[in-house]
Amino acid sequence: MKTLYPEIHPYQTFFLETGSKHAVYVEQSGNPGGIPVVFLHGGPCSGTKPDHRRFFNPELYRIILFDQRGCGLSVPFGELENNTTQDLIDDMERIRNQLAIEHWLVFGGSWGGALALLYACQHKNRVMGLILRAVFLARQQDLDWFAKDGASRIYPEQWQRLIESVPEQSRDNLVQGLCDVLWGEDEVAQRRAAREWIAWGSQVSLGNAYQPGPKGEHATEKLVKQARMELHYAKHHYFINDCMDAEGTTPRMEEVEQCREQLPTTPRMEEVEQCREQLPTTPRMEEVEQCREQLPRAPTVGALGDAGAVAGENQILDSCGALDKIPTVIIHSRHDFVCPMEAGYSLHKMLPNAEYVVLPNAGHVAQGAEMIDALVAATDRFAEVRR
Repeated sequence: MKTLYPEIHPYQTFFLETGSKHAVYVEQSGNPGGIPVVFLHGGPCSGTKPDHRRFFNPELYRIILFDQRGCGLSVPFGELENNTTQDLIDDMERIRNQLAIEHWLVFGGSWGGALALLYACQHKNRVMGLILRAVFLARQQDLDWFAKDGASRIYPEQWQRLIESVPEQSRDNLVQGLCDVLWGEDEVAQRRAAREWIAWGSQVSLGNAYQPGPKGEHATEKLVKQARMELHYAKHHYFINDCMDAEGTTPRMEEVEQCREQLPTTPRMEEVEQCREQLPTTPRMEEVEQCREQLPRAPTVGALGDAGAVAGENQILDSCGALDKIPTVIIHSRHDFVCPMEAGYSLHKMLPNAEYVVLPNAGHVAQGAEMIDALVAATDRFAEVRR
């Protein structure tokens, strides 16, 4: 059975300039002349950890880790402006270009796996392979499982604590209710909602290994920012519409940002319409919502409304057929209650040439002997093929 490689330290660290207020932490470890691999962490707002270097043989791999915008060691922590999926994809290309890498292996789990697929859809000629763990497809049904009716039936006690952190009238639309509280003016309510949202994610991710903190534990400002970032992505349907078109016919976020900059601090409705008219193609509602974000009110769910997300429900899956020639490994666990087994199976049906590994006893996180064995075996096999 495979185990993690020994601990190593980076031979280079730097902060990537992005042309915005964000500076993205990047590190390299392993063999500078080895197979380039980029590690995409989950979350959003999780961040990389030293053990993430240890999935790769340091003698064979050039290991690139980075903390996505507002995450981990990237600064400013929790910053939401200019923080979308397309921004993260663009950062990956900046990193690749700055490091003079022609092609790289892309390794991602959970949200990082969704990001890996979206990056590959736009830049498949830069991807030598994909290793995907705990497949997340960013569909409405995936969010509903986690934050509406699904995992709540497995952990009803923890779920009750979460829904009690928002007003009763907001519980039918929990994501919106949490947004209203987290962007509201009641700091005590903010911290309670953030604490329960993070606790809910930990319970569902870790299962029986979850250890709740002391009752009444104070929620830090960092915890509030982390919860806001997770919900920032969720309420905008993970910005999938903004980055699905690899040919560039869909307006990119930088074009929306140029439009937004022309608006005064508190635009009126007619100014939002003027903004809409300047987009190079007919914008979707998510893009208009980006222009409205400066309005002084709690953010709305937008693309995650019950009637609004259906049209793009399978956007990632529908685009994956173009990736079938890329060597891919899909690893999914039966006991993953964050990203249920159906997601991995659905992706495999779209990528029938991919190696599909089902772990009968593992959970969601990249821990435990069974999961580590599968991940390290996948990277070892890829390295053997490339030698």
